[in-house]
Amino acid sequence: MTVIQDLSFFALITNASVIVQLIMALLMAVSLMSWTYIFRKTFAIRAARAQTEEFERAFWSGGNLSTLYQDAISSRRQSNGTTGALERIFTAGMGEYLKGQASYTKKDLTDAGAMLDGARRAMRAAFQREMDVLESHLAFLASVGSVSPYVGLFGTVWGIMNAFRGLANVQQATLSAVAPGIAEALIATAIGLFAAIPAVVAYNRFSHDIDRLAIRFESFVEEFSNILQRQAH
Repeated sequence: MTVIQDLSFFALITNASVIVQLIMALLMAVSLMSWTYIFRKTFAIRAARAQTEEFERAFWSGGNLSTLYQDAISSRRQSNGTTGALERIFTAGMGEYLKGQASYTKKDLTDAGAMLDGARRAMRAAFQREMDVLESHLAFLASVGSVSPYVGLFGTVWGIMNAFRGLANVQQATLSAVAPGIAEALIATAIGLFAAIPAVVAYNRFSHDIDRLAIRFESFVEEFSNILQRQAH
């Protein structure tokens, strides 16, 4: 009588050894966390891009900078601090500039340079904080993309070792006897690739988008510094 073995995906997972099952569970948990960060980062970068474009239109519309600063402060208070990254960089620099302007004396021209340096340092500090927020969890995605295939491969090697050890007690080794053990082992590699590939694609995409935002932020800092310098003198 020919025995038909159940080689379904679920049956292969449940019949795998304990260590292989633990590796599969680890990879599935990592994949779930990876997808969570991917969706969150997608929405965060999309919102940051839209907020940056909106603020750039308002900034370059030719309005008064002090009025724009007051509007930004009011908007931050009304929305509990949920404003755009570029707007926060602007308020950091403009706020520092206005503080220095209050104590500025036209008799000492060095005060103007110190005032501009203070505004530039405030914007650079705000820029670093914003970049730290945008780049959060990217290291996790990079680690998942690089490590998951090797973790899955470890599960595959362990499963194949068990499959061949089981053949030691068999008088005649056949493909039907080896196939279930090898199939169980290969699932670990498949799950590892399932976790790694989206993480690598998402990491590369997010890095590109964040680099473009960083260039826009840095360009704004330099252009706004030039505007403040002209106003100071």
